[in-house]
Amino acid sequence: MKTFMGYIAGLLFGLGLALAGMTDPARVLGFLDLFGAWDPTLMFVLGGAVVTTFIGYRLVFRRERPLIGETFQLPTRRDLDGRLIGGAALFGIGWGLSGYCPGPAIASIAGLTAPLFAMLAAMVAGWFLARAIPSRG
Repeated sequence: MKTFMGYIAGLLFGLGLALAGMTDPARVLGFLDLFGAWDPTLMFVLGGAVVTTFIGYRLVFRRERPLIGETFQLPTRRDLDGRLIGGAALFGIGWGLSGYCPGPAIASIAGLTAPLFAMLAAMVAGWFLARAIPSRG
């Protein structure tokens, strides 16, 4: 049931990205073009996500346990390390260069283009590279 619920959550996330137009890399690149043809659409999508998450967490954490599962699975680490900062920097650089972040990239896979393929290949290579770099935590 946990896997099924994860699938449903991912499907809803991908559908939301597609409906908001966030699978179009030109939208993302337009948002990053502050001094050109700036497109504020992404700001509204991000704002909607923050409001939804803020309200959702308050409602969920009123419960003793999740609907599916025995306990809430929350991260325990709160420190910043080189792997986290480096990964975040690479994510931002890749997003800015390609216009895709992993969610919209996977949601766009049906219309595979050369830039999308390059981004997906770099993302998969990054997964393997991250596993090869030793962690101190």
